[in-house]
Amino acid sequence: MKYEKIFSSLILFFLKIFLSLKENKSFDLGTPKKFLIIRQHNQLGDMFAGISLFKAVKQKYPEANVSLIASPQNFAAVQNKFISKLFVFDKSKLFQFNYLKKLYQILRTDYEVVIVPVTVSISLTSNLLARISNSKIRIGPASLDGKINDSAFLFDRRIILDWRKHQDCHIADRILDIVRPFGISTEDYRSELTVDRNDELIANNFISKINRDGKEYLVGLHVGAGKPQNKWSLINYVTLIGLLQKKYEVKFYLTGTDTDRDEINFILTNSPIKIYTFLNQRITAVASLISKSDLFISNDTGVMHAAGTTETPQISIFGPTNPLNWAPIGLNKFFFRKSELIDDITPYDVFQLCKSVLDNLKK
Repeated sequence: MKYEKIFSSLILFFLKIFLSLKENKSFDLGTPKKFLIIRQHNQLGDMFAGISLFKAVKQKYPEANVSLIASPQNFAAVQNKFISKLFVFDKSKLFQFNYLKKLYQILRTDYEVVIVPVTVSISLTSNLLARISNSKIRIGPASLDGKINDSAFLFDRRIILDWRKHQDCHIADRILDIVRPFGISTEDYRSELTVDRNDELIANNFISKINRDGKEYLVGLHVGAGKPQNKWSLINYVTLIGLLQKKYEVKFYLTGTDTDRDEINFILTNSPIKIYTFLNQRITAVASLISKSDLFISNDTGVMHAAGTTETPQISIFGPTNPLNWAPIGLNKFFFRKSELIDDITPYDVFQLCKSVLDNLKK
């Protein structure tokens, strides 16, 4: 650890010598036509919650082209109308000549403004990419919640970000603080995801195989999560399925990937009824299926945010994470949280909320 700190300090020392920029206090951006946003840091959910930033830029500058550098973990969240060009930054490919050439080309495009947004952490890699980019103006964090950004010298416009006094502020609101001083904002914090004809076809084909009749509700569940503390007990899900089946005519399906295989197999093995699976599909196809459902229930994870882009009633189950920061925004978007221990929520708690939602649909 000691040597890592010394190495990091040396890197910052040399970067400051060769790449340091003079700070510009002006908040006047002019009328930029080309933006680059760099967010190769953070996960899928963070990117979904930050769609409001892209929306705000396009509302302020409707004629502008917005390019984005994302990561293999979060790029699926940005299939929407706000982004003109997407590049996936993959560190494992940096020694491949053709890949490096494409990265160089996108960084050396003539941009007027490059922005590095921040929610929970500061990324030296993103900051460095912003500095290397061919842009007239570089906007990034001066500090985050009182912690100084050691690489703030890579930006000429440096914004202090501090949410300690507003801890219940939603991430979609927070993300805009990096550009609000420049008059860029929006009142529409909802995430958006564009689905295409192929996504619709995949979803419709899946539903047709279920043999669902007009009286049955279609309910989706996502029982996995990247963080163990965000996983509601699988036996709770099994119990909830049983409670819903006794009260209503329902067809259930599970979303997920191979990483959720153990959890999915548990539900399939222990459920009292047949459960269908919609696995290893791209996120837009998942969103398309959810949009055709009557209710979607999930843990606090990336798919929760994808469901949040639809109009479908949704129940999100939270443990240690603050739902006021992260829960999907919109009508029919509900969350449940009792404490930092997610299993303090009982199946009957969630069933009562499901009952309220489904009864309101009047199937």
